Amino acid sequence: MSAAGSTLLAIGTRKGLWLASSRDRRTWTVSEPHFLMEEIPSVAIDVRGGRVRLFAGRMSWHFGPCLVHSDDLGASWTEPREGSIRFGPADGAALERIWQIQPDSEDRPGVVWAGCQPISVWRSTDHGETFELNRGLWDHPHRPDWGAGFGGAAAHTVLPSPRDATVHVAMSTGGVYRSDDGGNSWHPRNRGISAYFLPEPAPDFGQCVHKVARDAVDPDRLYAQNHRGVYATRDGGDSWQSIAERLPADFGFVMLTHPRRGGTAWVIPLESDGERIPPGGHLAVHRTDDGGATWEAGDTGLPAPDYNAVLRDAACTDTADVAGVYFGTRGGSVYASADEGRSFQEVIGHLPDVLSVRAAVVPG
Repeated sequence: MSAAGSTLLAIGTRKGLWLASSRDRRTWTVSEPHFLMEEIPSVAIDVRGGRVRLFAGRMSWHFGPCLVHSDDLGASWTEPREGSIRFGPADGAALERIWQIQPDSEDRPGVVWAGCQPISVWRSTDHGETFELNRGLWDHPHRPDWGAGFGGAAAHTVLPSPRDATVHVAMSTGGVYRSDDGGNSWHPRNRGISAYFLPEPAPDFGQCVHKVARDAVDPDRLYAQNHRGVYATRDGGDSWQSIAERLPADFGFVMLTHPRRGGTAWVIPLESDGERIPPGGHLAVHRTDDGGATWEAGDTGLPAPDYNAVLRDAACTDTADVAGVYFGTRGGSVYASADEGRSFQEVIGHLPDVLSVRAAVVPG
């Protein structure tokens, strides 16, 4: 652990949000559920500027979706009366689900991004109190042709660059898009990513990219977990190359990168398409330290066999001196690693289907 304090773990499920805390990432104290019987498809922990703000994208089947935040570690929550993410009357759409909440860099402390359904990206400049629809993506001529993945039409990845005004977005289904001007204009960046299910397997857009993560050292280096395929790019997405050769399967949802070290990434492979289970029932987190040239499986402490999938945002890392790796399964178990994914222990089990997991080192 770093000297900053303890680890806070936010766990969003199909039926509520749980918060867990630990001083050593081995012994955990878990809260009672927040927002019981509501879906929590997205969570975020914003620790910029010396503050800790929790975000939760809630989905109530009675009242619809909303974004709430807490500045006291979940003791109380604030929900803007009119909703912080709202389409206008002329947009012809209504918010269906908040899939992604992404704080920007330390240099832009008030900026928070959100990726939503219908496929749209939103930006806040006041720490997530209010959001503005990104018109460049919403009015993009490709939008009518973007489709829904099995889970819905999701803008599930929003990656602002810490270096400049570049922003990457990934969606299911549509693929990866990049803006070089802070979100004013967007262009598809999918060359090399397969779309085998389409008549043309290498289209400009239409790929079902499941998750994208940015390298900690080189902002132009990204990694993508595709619907069959694991890829890397060194030129900001202008071209992608497969790095799946030494993995047991190229399907999956998770893609994580190390918070400080370049070339290190983690995936959780699944059997492709029809099965969507760990290969042979062997649940493992696979790690590369050389940009995907080689992979090492970490499974110590994980159950065997296990036939549960891990969804795209049900995994994360923290920023401790030795990075922690966390994930939750559709069987309701949440696991933590204090040694960068080599070994794991269960934080809590028997939860509802885990949809989102985020961790951060917080004061105290």
